[in-house]
Amino acid sequence: METRRLRLLLELSRLGSMREVADVLHLTTSTVSQQLAVLAREAGTALVEPDGRRVRLTPAGRRLADHAVTILAAVDEARLDLAPDAEPSGDVRVAGFATGVRRSLLPVAARLAEAHPRVRLSIREHEPAEAFAMLAADAVDLALTYDYNLAPAAPDPAREVFPLWRTPWALAVASEAPGSGFADFAGGDWIVNSRNTADEDVVRTVAALAGCTPRIAHRADSLDLVEDLIVAGMGVALLPDRRPAAGVRLLPLIGTPVWLRSYAVVRRGRATWPPLALVLRLLQETAQP
Repeated sequence: METRRLRLLLELSRLGSMREVADVLHLTTSTVSQQLAVLAREAGTALVEPDGRRVRLTPAGRRLADHAVTILAAVDEARLDLAPDAEPSGDVRVAGFATGVRRSLLPVAARLAEAHPRVRLSIREHEPAEAFAMLAADAVDLALTYDYNLAPAAPDPAREVFPLWRTPWALAVASEAPGSGFADFAGGDWIVNSRNTADEDVVRTVAALAGCTPRIAHRADSLDLVEDLIVAGMGVALLPDRRPAAGVRLLPLIGTPVWLRSYAVVRRGRATWPPLALVLRLLQETAQP
């Protein structure tokens, strides 16, 4: 099998369209189709199948695309070894939560633009469940996700997980609200995340440990909106304890600390792809205190 045909298959697994593969690699669509047909004959099995007006990989095609990552990464690594000044190049597609993008990815984007302009980022904002689904479907190369120490994400053998940073959370109440501890507010109205159930799981766990049952009154994804609801006296929530906001008072969670933990996640076997390996290294360097 020629590596150029494997690269076509890998790009098709990422982009889902022969026309888009042709555009990215500056080929004609018919050339992409013909070369993938040759690869299928070499492999002795069908690699793609119709999916409406597009195509998708067959199970055999997806397995071969997974092998192609390792094979092409090894080829790229050999080329870099022979030509150490050569730069990684390619588009790295990322799905991540807003805070992770701001805190981790934007500094990496700036470093890439300055030192590695041939590696480009494509960023989409998504909560962890959405990002994991996109990763499994090979719609993105990298997921920036989070969980909580009291609501850990379930392990998945198909993923490689790279811890980045963690931050403590606190009880956020209106500045003028009477009360000085969790028990003063736990039985009132609560605001939780509208797109991630882990947030609610943590609230219910902390409240249960305090002997209370929280009443979930509002659901919002934007932390700015959560803060506005708190200031308006419509409820309380858990927020990062390093996120100051006018009109919001943060109370420490005594005895039951809550930590949000951030991760970079890739499909197993993909981390050696040079552009992605570079982004992962920069993410980990950025995460260091």
